[in-house]
This record gives sequence, C-alpha cells and structure tokens, in this order.
Amino acid sequence: MAASFLPSLLVPFMAVHFFVVMAFMFIYIERETIS
Repeated sequence: MAASFLPSLLVPFMAVHFFVVMAFMFIYIERETIS
C-alpha cells in the first residue's frame, strides 16, 4: 500500500520543491542584478 501511495505523494512534492528553488534563484539573481 505504501509503495503505491508514495510516488503519488512524492511527485507533487518534488514539483513544488523545484518551483520554490527556481523562484529563490530568480529573486537572488534579480537582487544581484539591481544591486
């Protein structure tokens, strides 16, 4: 049961994590460019 439940929970988590990392990188680059 856990083996079939884990991927469906892990994929959205990884997608959100990737989006958050990209957002932080974008904000950091913008701040470095302005400063």
